Amino acid sequence: MAYKKTSSYEAKPIDADGNAQYTREENQIWHELITRQTPILKGRACDEYLHGLDLLALPHDRIPQCHEVSKALRKVTGWALEPVPALIPFNRFFALLADRKFPAATFIRRREELDYLQEPDIFHEIFGHCPLLTQKACADFTHAYGNLGLKASHEDQVMLAKLYWFTIEFGLINTAAGVRAYGGGILSSMSETPYCLESPIPQRKPFDVLEVLRTPYRIDIMQPIYFVIDTFDVLFNVIEMDLLGLIREARAMGMHEPIYPTRFEVPNE
Repeated sequence: MAYKKTSSYEAKPIDADGNAQYTREENQIWHELITRQTPILKGRACDEYLHGLDLLALPHDRIPQCHEVSKALRKVTGWALEPVPALIPFNRFFALLADRKFPAATFIRRREELDYLQEPDIFHEIFGHCPLLTQKACADFTHAYGNLGLKASHEDQVMLAKLYWFTIEFGLINTAAGVRAYGGGILSSMSETPYCLESPIPQRKPFDVLEVLRTPYRIDIMQPIYFVIDTFDVLFNVIEMDLLGLIREARAMGMHEPIYPTRFEVPNE
């Protein structure tokens, strides 16, 4: 999903064989990101994510090509990665999800932004999101979410982005072993992975659709609020609700006051 109006990055072009050409430095950055992040996941990522990570068997020495990841995804849930520019509009994002294609901008962050990048790069999209696309409940939720977004007005798409943000990007889940992370924005971040579970600073709230729709967020800070689902079936149950009606209800009730400084506004695309 596009989070900014402009980007200082350009996606790599795809050649006739479906490959993007990465430099040695770019492959080294992938290596550093994946080798430092993988140990951080232990005891913090949910089992479903870890199982998906094993299924994908991502290389550590180079950036994987989108068609390689697609081959693994198709075998289990019928999904594929779609190479896209650095930024795409809401309509393109929802259309791809509705077609069981997950957008992946084919660039990787620069070394000076190794620890934090505001926009989603290939590491975030592949390492953060693709493992859970091997799980049926999450894959089906993402597909249904895309179909719903295609039918929504632009104003409602902006509201739907909150649902995505607090689930697929920054969601937590209750497990028999305790609360674990499943959101790709968390699991691709070396700092937010421990912070979301172990810091006393953020609030961790039981998942409630209306509360999610009424909660503002910022994309450039550690999240002050996380919503916790009990099972992944909760996500698909949400899609079967009258979400557009719930959006209207949330607007009527009013948005919650932000619990963070409001110098940065989430853009209406």
